[in-house]
Formats: sequence, structure tokens, C-alpha cells
Amino acid sequence: MDREEGASFAAELKHWRNVRGLSMAGLAQRLNIDPSYVSHLESGREHGSSQLARRADVELDAGGALWQAWQRTDASSQAPELSEPPSGSGLLVLEDDAALRYDGRFHLSMRRLLRNTGTDPVTRYLVRIAVDRYPSEPERSNALYRRNPLTWEELQLTAHCGDEPMGWTVKHDRDAFKEVWLQFQNPRSRFPLYPGQEAEIAYSYSVGAEKWGPWFQRAVRLPTRRLAVELTFPRDLEPSVWGTETSMSADFAPLRTPPRRTERGEQSVFSWTTLDPPLHARFRLEWRLKNAVDEKENGPVSTLSASQAMANAGIVQDGDPILARPARPFDLPGEADEAKQVVSALMDAVARVRQLHTFGKGMGIAAPQLGIDRSAAVVIPPDAGADPIVLLNAAVAESAEDEDEQYEGCLSYFDVRGLVPRPLSIVVEHKDADGSTHLTRFTHGLSRLVHHEVDHLAGVLYRERMRAGMEPIPVEEYRGTGQRWTYG
Repeated sequence: MDREEGASFAAELKHWRNVRGLSMAGLAQRLNIDPSYVSHLESGREHGSSQLARRADVELDAGGALWQAWQRTDASSQAPELSEPPSGSGLLVLEDDAALRYDGRFHLSMRRLLRNTGTDPVTRYLVRIAVDRYPSEPERSNALYRRNPLTWEELQLTAHCGDEPMGWTVKHDRDAFKEVWLQFQNPRSRFPLYPGQEAEIAYSYSVGAEKWGPWFQRAVRLPTRRLAVELTFPRDLEPSVWGTETSMSADFAPLRTPPRRTERGEQSVFSWTTLDPPLHARFRLEWRLKNAVDEKENGPVSTLSASQAMANAGIVQDGDPILARPARPFDLPGEADEAKQVVSALMDAVARVRQLHTFGKGMGIAAPQLGIDRSAAVVIPPDAGADPIVLLNAAVAESAEDEDEQYEGCLSYFDVRGLVPRPLSIVVEHKDADGSTHLTRFTHGLSRLVHHEVDHLAGVLYRERMRAGMEPIPVEEYRGTGQRWTYG
């Protein structure tokens, strides 16, 4: 096709897309953007970022023509939002990409391409993290977070500007709400964003399912050119996703365009994009996952794998690094309040899990299985009415020589059962929240239950205790569900 010398970026992009025989959808897939955005770029309604222009030049093998055209268009652009500093910080968000992935925990990854359109260097960027497990029941949510507040330790927040790690300082630290300033500096260097410059920042964190709710919200607090959200769920959960929008002048309304669903192997991916969203608008994506149990004619019948049901209940699953390392002990009595909060979270998890399975042998759960790196566990004896056994900073002090082998299950890989040798009696050293130390002897079934949980606190899974050559069996082949272990 013919085009004028010094053609605009829009004209060059359309030319090179046609030269390479690509549809708008094909180019969008290569650039990892929405097809509608390609249409906006080629019509000149959108200018695009420098990073996008460079990617397009490489993908279309344009030999620098696209990048040069983008620079010419950028220099001559009279768009007010590019030539005049917007109100506030002087930051313009060219690209705002948010990705949420669920695998029993919720993993959040955020990417922002920023341009400083102001007159002063930018040295920090504000990040907000908020959770609400029961959005329609505020009192229930408040009670949950009072007992088990969101912690920086579990979030494991990381942030980068390009290849440089970003430091951060806390602005607000509340039970269900956090704010931090990401700093354009680290102990090695400073890298402020100067007027006219662009920078890509990325940050990530994760939250357990027991604290996250069935929604993800994006609020537009800075002038933004493109906002995109991607949600990824296991396909066997049969996820459904919808969304709403609110603004300063309008209440909840359906999103103007629905989330787009695609399948990637065993994952269902929902993506949604909007261009030039108004300031102060809020976009909320909500979802429903297949229930852990469905009501059938004969009562509750499991519709998920046992492990997936446990993941839905907030149990960290096999493969998470937290299960393979020793848990951090409490400094007692100095950290008594934190220890009590962790024990409360464990008891809440016990209640959720007991709705999914009959534990005829008793059960236990350790803090690492909730994504909490602290040395706490609880054991529920099989006898009705028996008090829970609380284990803080627990370790085995003595083991009997006599052993037996019994099948065990683990909430973190509940699809299988393993034949595990354990001592018939152990003595465990553990602490109370007031710092006092106890030595308690456990025998037979309680010895096995307690030993299993103390192993979790040491980063040991029962597979590591099975005899050489032995492997766990599928739970479908196990015939002892709901029955107590037997002893001669």
C-alpha cells in the first residue's frame, strides 16, 4: 500500500500489519493486548506507549520504522493529557495490567507503565491492598480480621522498577487494609522518574483463600490510558465471572463489555480491558466457583477432588515452599497475642475443613498449611467433646522404640493416603502463650496425630517418613475413611 513520507504511527502500524498478513486479532495476540486497542491505535484515537511501539516494531520486523513513527507522533501530539501535567502527582498511567491467579491461594501481579507528565521528579508510588472475605456481611468480615489480621509476612510483597528492586515504607497497617509507598530507590541506588520519562513498575503479593473474598476491584486514582484485568482459575472449578462499575455520579452498573473467557490447558482465563477510564471510577470483577459439595438426592456429594476441596477451604497445597521449611517459633510471652491470633485462625480452618470430610481418627492442622510461617498447630482428638490440643513451638523430645504402620492423610495432598511408620509413644516439648514449657506424652492414635503436626512445623511431610520404595495410594483405594486406627 502507498503511504506518505513521515507517516504517523497509526498509518505505519496498519501498513506493517498488512505487510505481515496479520489481522487485528493476530497482532493483538502477539502484543498481548486487546484487539479493540489495535483498532484504536490504527485509527489514531490512541497513541500507545513507547514500550508498546518498540514491541510492535520487533513483532512486525519493521526495521525501526514503527519506533521512529511513534517518536514523530509523540513529539507532535497535542493531546492535553500528554502535554499538560494532570492534576495531582503529575503521573500518567499509560498501561495498568492486573493479574489474579487462584491455586488454593490468590496470587496478585500488578504492572504499571508510568509517564511523568509533571515538572518535578517522582520518587514514590502509592499501593493499596484491601481484603473482604464476606463483602455482604461486614460484621462477619470485621470479626474474621480481628481474630486473624492480614500480615505483611504472609503477603510477601515484592516490587521492581525495571530490573531494580524497589524499597517500600508503610503508610497504613490495618487488619484488612494496607497502604505502602513504593520507593524509586533501594540500598544500592536511586532512580527517580524525571519529567518526560517513562518507567515500568511491577509488584506482587499473595493472600490465602481464608482471607480473600470472591471479588477483585480496580480503582482509577490517576489518569489512565488503558486498564486491563486478567483472572485465572482451575477449569475444573467451573468458574463464572461478571463485573460491575461505579463512579462519583453513578451507583453499581454492569460493565459495559463482558469479561472475555479463554481456555489455557487446565486453566480458565477471564480478561477485561477498558480505555481511558474516568478518574475515581471503580471496576469490580466477581466470580463464583463450583461448590465443594453439591446437594444431591442422597445428601452432600463431593464434586471436586479431595485436594481441590481443601484448597478451596484455604489449605496450602503440596508444592508450596512454606510446607518444606521449619516454621518460625514464637518469642513467648512477648508474642502471646500473635500466637493466640494464629491459633484462632487454625480453629476457624478446622471448622471449614470438618464440613468437607468425616475425620473418624481425629485431625490436625499446622499454621504453615494456612500460609502462616509460625510454629503453631492444633490437634482435634477423635473423642467427642475432647478439648483441642494446642501446640506452640513444639518439638519431639522423646520417641518410643516400638513402632507401627498406619495409613495417614494430609490436608495438603488429600487425594492420597500413605502407610507411615511412627512410634507408639512420643513426648513433646511445647509452650503455652504465657511462655511456660510443658512436656506431654501422647500414645497410639494421638501420638500419630501429634507427630504428624509437629513434623509440619519442622517442614517434614509424611511422604518423607514412608519406607523406601513405598508410595501413597489414591484415596479411592483406601478403605479406612472415617474409621479409627487399630492397635493390638
